[in-house]
Amino acid sequence: MDSTIVFAFLLTLFAGLATGIGSMIAFFAKRTNTAFLSISLGFSAGVMIYVSFIEIFPKALVELVGAHGEKAGTIYTVLAFFGGMLLIALIDKLIPSPENPHEVKFVETMQNDPSSQELATTATKDEPAPLNQETKQRLHKMGLFMALAITIHNFPEGLATFISALDDPAVGIAIAIAIALHNIPEGIAVSVPIYYATGSRKKALKLSFLSGLAEPVGAIVGFLILMPFLNDTIFGLLFASVGGIMVFISLDELLPAAREYGRAHHSIYGMVAGMMVMAASLILLM
Repeated sequence: MDSTIVFAFLLTLFAGLATGIGSMIAFFAKRTNTAFLSISLGFSAGVMIYVSFIEIFPKALVELVGAHGEKAGTIYTVLAFFGGMLLIALIDKLIPSPENPHEVKFVETMQNDPSSQELATTATKDEPAPLNQETKQRLHKMGLFMALAITIHNFPEGLATFISALDDPAVGIAIAIAIALHNIPEGIAVSVPIYYATGSRKKALKLSFLSGLAEPVGAIVGFLILMPFLNDTIFGLLFASVGGIMVFISLDELLPAAREYGRAHHSIYGMVAGMMVMAASLILLM
């Protein structure tokens, strides 16, 4: 059990630190690679949707039906599933759209902030152009709010990865990869405004990584609070909630974002590929 916990935590850490990859892409890419992001976000959605309905929901149902009988167990599973959706929907609702990490971000759009023409020439330069103090403060505030928003979002995502990996390491790996891919655009959203406000890649990269660390922190908090009470009922409720969280993220964030990056067919190809990879991995590990 100890080794399983360590492995689950490391997977969650890996998923969270992917925000740093987005940060580095933002520094070195002149334009957003829309094909890559569209396919990868679609792939993430495919993995999450498939595993939620084929693996996670049925396992939660088995646990809760076994503990409470068929009718009550089914009701508890359904309520927990939609409860997970409600939780992540409320988090989204409480965060303003400009700072919401579920809003699509492009490297070039953020480098050329529409309310500041001073940024218009910076997209092809290695260093940010001189900005007035008001613009710097606004960009810095934007970056900090985005980091906070991503931190809040990453708590339930970290718990989802951790709980899934505890039950089935193979499923945990797939979910960790899916969440890592969808964290890449979030790293861009944090790092670009901080970099253009401060002129420091180090500060932008640091804040991007720190916001990603909320995922393993969410796993630790979940472990410390829930593990002493973990039984069939708690595990079933958690697992069903995790399924709801991942389906909501896929439908509300990943697929719409993948299409908005301008590659509608690529997003669908990525989604189908994600489902196929998840299905194959579950069959091979039976």
